[in-house]
Amino acid sequence: MDKNDSYLFVYGSLLDDSNEFAVYLKQNCTFYNKGKFEGKLYDIGLYPGAILAEGCDSYVYGSILVINNPVVAFKVLDDYEGFGTDQTYPNEFIRELVNIDITTTKLYCWVYLYNLPVDELPQIVSGDYLAFKK
Repeated sequence: MDKNDSYLFVYGSLLDDSNEFAVYLKQNCTFYNKGKFEGKLYDIGLYPGAILAEGCDSYVYGSILVINNPVVAFKVLDDYEGFGTDQTYPNEFIRELVNIDITTTKLYCWVYLYNLPVDELPQIVSGDYLAFKK
């Protein structure tokens, strides 16, 4: 298992080429691999939110990126995701290191996880936001 601050797992609007921040990532990151983590994905409206749910037999699917300059990129992404002490409290998303499954191994990656109640939100059962959005 590798724990490296330059790995980012994206599962939602940051995979969508029409999103300016997804374009930013393409210009400032390198694709590493596809991956998944044990969790649940919810439809929040214009974008999804994922939560960790270990042992639930459901997964959130996405891509692992290697960020060229993590300090700069995470400042941009934290602002976009509404994460940090200068953002509305409670933050809608939090950034955490999560153990991502990659075929035969695991890798710790930063992930933006939804941080508000999900009780009233519809679950995206497939765990795949791009497939759901089509």
